[in-house]
Amino acid sequence: MAPAPPAAPPLEKTPAAPPRPRRDLAARRVGWTVVTLAALLAAVVLSLAVGARTVAPGTVLEALFQGATGPDAEVVREMRLPRTLTGLMVGAALAVAGTALQGITRNPIADPGVLGISQGASVGVVLAIAFAGVHTLAGYVWFAFAGAGLAAVAVYAVAAGGRGGATPVKLALSGAAINALLVSVTTAVLTTSSGALDEFRFWNVGALQGRDAAVASQVWPFLLAGLLLVASAARGLDALALGEDVAKGLGQRVAAVRITAGAGAAVLTGVGVAAAGPIAFVGLAVPHLVRHLVGGDHRWVLPLAALTGPVMLLASDTVGRVLFPPGEVPAGVMTALVGVPFLVVLVRGRAVSA
Repeated sequence: MAPAPPAAPPLEKTPAAPPRPRRDLAARRVGWTVVTLAALLAAVVLSLAVGARTVAPGTVLEALFQGATGPDAEVVREMRLPRTLTGLMVGAALAVAGTALQGITRNPIADPGVLGISQGASVGVVLAIAFAGVHTLAGYVWFAFAGAGLAAVAVYAVAAGGRGGATPVKLALSGAAINALLVSVTTAVLTTSSGALDEFRFWNVGALQGRDAAVASQVWPFLLAGLLLVASAARGLDALALGEDVAKGLGQRVAAVRITAGAGAAVLTGVGVAAAGPIAFVGLAVPHLVRHLVGGDHRWVLPLAALTGPVMLLASDTVGRVLFPPGEVPAGVMTALVGVPFLVVLVRGRAVSA
């Protein structure tokens, strides 16, 4: 009897290709990341080159990397480089803070200003000017941090009281209440101290001019700490977007996610407000734009927000320098002028999701 032919080797299963929609989404995310990086590079170059005294890009590079001398090189190194670094840090801080706050409250209009954290930083600066004799931007930093942190703690403490804990609605309402209280405190101090009013008015407009390297060197460690805190809560924010019950079913500790992301947002808000004053709409508009581009996955939304925020802020600051020469329009005014119509377009196009 002839031996049976050897059995054919089992066919190796080729891995199935990922579904086309998933591949398209991944390609879109990578593509928008590349576009945003290019836009950020362009914004940095323009911020260093454009102003009352326009400097050629080649001269900018020579001033930064070859130690060139002369008036143009001094303008780049001593004035525009610290201003640009501050814009990079503040834009990233406010955009990521807004993304985190919208995630933990599930409120599409949440941002550091709406929840009272920015106003807490403002109260810290007002008290520093009026009662502590602090009169420098570098000195404002620590008081702004303290005010932002205390405001965030107060908002969460009020929201966590009573039944149900810190729900999104209670967080929004407590934020509005604390914000109103802090506005009253600020007004009361300023109306009784004309000197504090004059000094605070300059800071409160929200601007990048006049910021030196000392401010940037003081806030960057806090920027890093805040970014790490929010990034560690990215998966939890994704789960929260599905609702608290679903998040708990997925094994997420909802309170821990909110505390971690909220603490990171408070630190980042302190960074932004301490370094540049209250700047509106970066924390509100950027998260909506980024979600529209790459979807709701916070592992993509948070990094892209950290890149897009500086683009918006530096571009607004650069336009403000040349809009009405020889004067400058503060960056805080320009972000509102740019952010309001942009957000209206997104809302009308139904690009904003809760």
